[in-house]
Amino acid sequence: MSKKRRLRVFAGLTGLATVVAAGTQVVPAHATFGTADIKPIESNIATKFWASATASSGSSTAKLAVDGDPKTSWVADKAGPQRLTVDLGGAYDNLRKVRVLFTEASTANRYVVDASSDGRRWSRIADRSNESSRSRGAVHLFTRPGTRYVRLTIAGSPASTKVAVSEFEVLNYLRDDVVLGADMSWVDDYQDRQYWVDPLAPDRGAGPHLLDVAKDRGMQFTRLRIFNEPRNESTGELTPVPRQGPERSLQSAKWVKQRNMGLGIDFHYADSWADPSKQPKPRRWAELEFNDLTKSVYDYTAGYLRRLAAQGTVPEKVAVGNEIINGFMYGSEAALIGTTAPQYFVDQASVYQSKPGGGLLWKYWGSADPVEQRLYNESWDRFTTLAASGIKAVRDTSPRSKVEIHVIVGTGRLAKTMEFWNQFLTRVKAKGQNPDILAISYYPEWHGSPEALDVNLNTMAKTYPGYDLEVAETSYPASGGDGSPMPNSTFPRTVQGQADAIQRVFQATNDVIGNQGSGVLTWEPAGWQTMFRAVPGLANTWEPHASINVYNASRAKYVLEDTVYATTVVAGKPALPRSIQVLTTASKRIAPVPVRWQALPPGATDAPGQVTVTGTTSRGEVKAVIDVVARTSAP
Repeated sequence: MSKKRRLRVFAGLTGLATVVAAGTQVVPAHATFGTADIKPIESNIATKFWASATASSGSSTAKLAVDGDPKTSWVADKAGPQRLTVDLGGAYDNLRKVRVLFTEASTANRYVVDASSDGRRWSRIADRSNESSRSRGAVHLFTRPGTRYVRLTIAGSPASTKVAVSEFEVLNYLRDDVVLGADMSWVDDYQDRQYWVDPLAPDRGAGPHLLDVAKDRGMQFTRLRIFNEPRNESTGELTPVPRQGPERSLQSAKWVKQRNMGLGIDFHYADSWADPSKQPKPRRWAELEFNDLTKSVYDYTAGYLRRLAAQGTVPEKVAVGNEIINGFMYGSEAALIGTTAPQYFVDQASVYQSKPGGGLLWKYWGSADPVEQRLYNESWDRFTTLAASGIKAVRDTSPRSKVEIHVIVGTGRLAKTMEFWNQFLTRVKAKGQNPDILAISYYPEWHGSPEALDVNLNTMAKTYPGYDLEVAETSYPASGGDGSPMPNSTFPRTVQGQADAIQRVFQATNDVIGNQGSGVLTWEPAGWQTMFRAVPGLANTWEPHASINVYNASRAKYVLEDTVYATTVVAGKPALPRSIQVLTTASKRIAPVPVRWQALPPGATDAPGQVTVTGTTSRGEVKAVIDVVARTSAP
């Protein structure tokens, strides 16, 4: 083994011996490129802006128990039994842990924790009502689908003591039914490449097909975009090889289904890229009368779905248009929109704008001018007529497929997107159609911070609770910009930063109220802000970055009672448990596992304060937080 080879294997193994979540969960090591420490998603819903807290007394400070800051506290304004209730804003199916931290560590805090879907019927999830040991708090594991409310009830305290809770956490984990995948349309373009998990090892792992590696690394779903008649984006000429067109994409669909991955079809209804700034008609449809255009949308959509079904590749999901916040298939209204003609219509406005299409006249949104109001409404009617025709085609020919409508939320433009949904859903339902999924793209440089994404998704969920929500496109670079974060982001442009940025989108989607977040797709991870690299010295051979393991490693296999709280007096020896609790997510079973604690540092309890020690279990590391109190402290 050469020195170069030894260094390469070491880098790969270190990168993927991944330490995880609520405990340590080891992902099998592979020599992928770079390093990334990826932990399963664990998100405290109690701190979210859509959650709220109320209390039986001291209500003005109740929010301080759910602010994520242990230095602040809810303090009851009287002695005796007390309650703190957190409304999570909507139901959650994969809450797995609560953490209760009291301000006072020198008393035996007695309490119970209950959970509810409706705030009326409660189930007990933790019982410390007979607690005799002093401690600052505890971590409790539970499983109860449909939980919206979590209530902490604290037994009466001595008259001289008021209840004070510094933190009450309710922790959410990535649901199994949140589908993680990618738009892998360029699998059609890259047929001459080989992809391997570890191309330089004797056992190269999954490969040589791009989708082999994608599935092995945890991608569950592949979206394919369909151009009507593929044309070069720069010249407008028909491409010599009609990649990502209807014919070749039939084969791509077979590759997806052969690997038992979910399949999505994204109709662009254009001959090249369709996004918010350009939504051209296909060249062949440019001069159709509007009724004929509407019929063509139906016939084309239905015809292609029949072909997919005939070869055994029925898609799980069909997008009617791509990023259609400004409408699609622009026609004569393009003159008022002011859009640039695509290359295959350059200097041919008489063709491109000869007949009406589905472009939206946002410039007249909110106008008080009757003529402009009419033009605005007419553009909406045309657009939704075309969209309803596409939806109907899916319903008629592929009824098992879910229908997606995919838009964007521009930075600071949430009001526009909510106007879109209001107009779109009202009008298509009036035309007898309705989608299943409301989808958005999320790229921080164009769509704002991760916190803005939280706001956007939860505003949509609260307004439209009957729909699944999806992030249909996202990505993040692993290099460039000297490693500095992308605009509106805090994540560096590194392999680790790429994993963290993508996982943050997973988390935002999973945290949407009512379990409405249904999935996240990265956009072209083999060719755009890529998660792969060409292997030096090997022709046409590519390998994944360690960040690609975000798909597998974001799901917790085990949730641990990761922190034990104990109290001891000065010079005393804390009593730490011989086992801690572990929840196995597949079985929902909670069981004890032995723990071996490291020795206390010399002199650790010689004076009042706090000391932390690590414990080791078969499911990962845990910690004990030990409060050292003066011997005169009340029991």
